[in-house]
Amino acid sequence: MARQDRGAYRALYDLCAAKLFGVALRICRERSLAEEAFQEAFIAIWRSAGDFDPARGSALAWMAGVTRNRALDLLRKRGRGDRPMEDDALEVLLNEAEGLRGDQADLNALLQCLERLEETPRRAVILAYCGGLTREELAVRFDAPANTVKTWLRRALAALRGCLEE
Repeated sequence: MARQDRGAYRALYDLCAAKLFGVALRICRERSLAEEAFQEAFIAIWRSAGDFDPARGSALAWMAGVTRNRALDLLRKRGRGDRPMEDDALEVLLNEAEGLRGDQADLNALLQCLERLEETPRRAVILAYCGGLTREELAVRFDAPANTVKTWLRRALAALRGCLEE
């Protein structure tokens, strides 16, 4: 892919298209939007494949992140305010997490680390990461000051990072 090899593109597409489209569909909740997000994501993946750093995680996790970001950007651009609810956001996280180094142990570790977090910061992290909610939107949802939400997110992410490094 990094060398713009069309055969590699086709092989990667065949391996990952269903999973990545699933990520887009769970976020967009509408097939036509998901198709557009998926197409934009795969073009972005094709163009930036040379930027992928395997030291930072698996290729599938990177591609799922690109797809997630394209889907959220598309929703924002379209002015869609109906972001995923918590259960849907958690499902997106779990599906993306399945790609972490392709290892079920990594998924289990992530889930265990999430369980260690207090409930409100855990929900905030999931909604921010998977649902694309901003700090301001989370502040409204949790009826808390935006700076408090910022602190929750910063501390929760630091705790997750520390937990995953154990």
